[in-house]
Amino acid sequence: MSTAFFCVLKIVTDISDYYGRLCLKSRFDSAEDAKIQVLPPFDKQGHCYRCGQKNHADLPNGEFFCTVCLQMGRNSSLACFHWAKEPAADARNGQSWLTWQGTLTGKQQQVASEIIESIDSGQDRLVWAVTGAGKTEMIFPAINHALKQGKRVAMVSPRIDVILELAPRLRSAFSDLDLLLLYGDTPEKYHYTKLVLATTHQLLKFKEAFDLLIIDEVDSFPFRGDPMLAFAAEKAKKPQSSTIYLTATPTAQLIKEYRQKQLPASFLPLRFHGHLLPVLTFTRIGDWHKQLTKGRLPKKLVDQILLYAGSGQRFLLFLPRVKDLAPVLKAISKITDIKGLAVHAADPQRKEKVQQMRDKSVQFLVTTTILERGVTFPGIDVLILGADDEIFSTNAIVQIAGRVGRNNDRQTGLVLAFIEEQTRALKAAAAQIVFMNQKGQAQRDGQ
Repeated sequence: MSTAFFCVLKIVTDISDYYGRLCLKSRFDSAEDAKIQVLPPFDKQGHCYRCGQKNHADLPNGEFFCTVCLQMGRNSSLACFHWAKEPAADARNGQSWLTWQGTLTGKQQQVASEIIESIDSGQDRLVWAVTGAGKTEMIFPAINHALKQGKRVAMVSPRIDVILELAPRLRSAFSDLDLLLLYGDTPEKYHYTKLVLATTHQLLKFKEAFDLLIIDEVDSFPFRGDPMLAFAAEKAKKPQSSTIYLTATPTAQLIKEYRQKQLPASFLPLRFHGHLLPVLTFTRIGDWHKQLTKGRLPKKLVDQILLYAGSGQRFLLFLPRVKDLAPVLKAISKITDIKGLAVHAADPQRKEKVQQMRDKSVQFLVTTTILERGVTFPGIDVLILGADDEIFSTNAIVQIAGRVGRNNDRQTGLVLAFIEEQTRALKAAAAQIVFMNQKGQAQRDGQ
């Protein structure tokens, strides 16, 4: 039998590498240990055991494979999964793993305590925290609480950018603990650890692995609305476990579950420095696409950029589509010589360009929604050209606005949306910011 029709992963010699991990094998491979279970590639209805979907492509001799999770290695009718159940948790005698020396605000500590209560009661929880609220630091006590009980923890996010930014912060906060970082091009070789940081796609390779699953930016693409990733997240949890949903912009489904009292929620409407969110400012312009075909930008945008050229103020300029980036950057170069770069999701130099902005080597980035979340540039303003385009959802607008005012040195800033007309998404985004600011003001007033 040819081995061309199945994907064989590395030979695992440590039984712990099988704990909660779906290891793809040939169906002719025998288990290396009596504790290892051999699981079928598909259920009786034809659903893929790894991703839960039912989209097949044919192979010779009547065999077939799953086309949906192919990027994780080809799961075919010639394959199987080797998996082992993790033994009962081995607690560390209550000793703390947390090496972070920072402190939480009173409200942050309250939310952290509520998360810990959910862990102890085996409940899920929504943490609705505004951008810049310090939600990563808030989660440290909860992770530590679970680890002290010998539990296994995964913190995941749909976007690689978010994971790469979280990695050094988690490693610093838990410096005595082995942290495994998993994403598509990760250089790390898989091995069992108590703390895993990964993209949500990596959850496809787990089954009943985690006592605590923390999903950061749960509303973002590609997790939002993807049944495969929702299946993966549910499958990766142990039967008795908790999921903590972290977001500044909850999905309609999460809000519905909260309102129907099916999902407890914690609110943090103030940023770590105690200031309210910057509100949206709308500026009407004409047909900017038409002007751009002539190599020009709307006058109101030109005036704003020239102000920045004179003051040195750093900024992000968001555009609806990748095809607009180069023409806009060229048009800016005609009116000022300030340094800026264009960056988008498929840009091979994306990481380097983002780092240049962090290092203040450039004054601005022209970008798409890829930078709507997961990255922080201190002291910036935000401009959104064509904010009324359908590509900018309510959540995207709120997240983009949240790039501003995130540090102590500059706690406010400008969020300027250039539009031809108002849209439902823009109105909803403005309303959501006002809603959280009202909660934040009430909190500041001690109500």
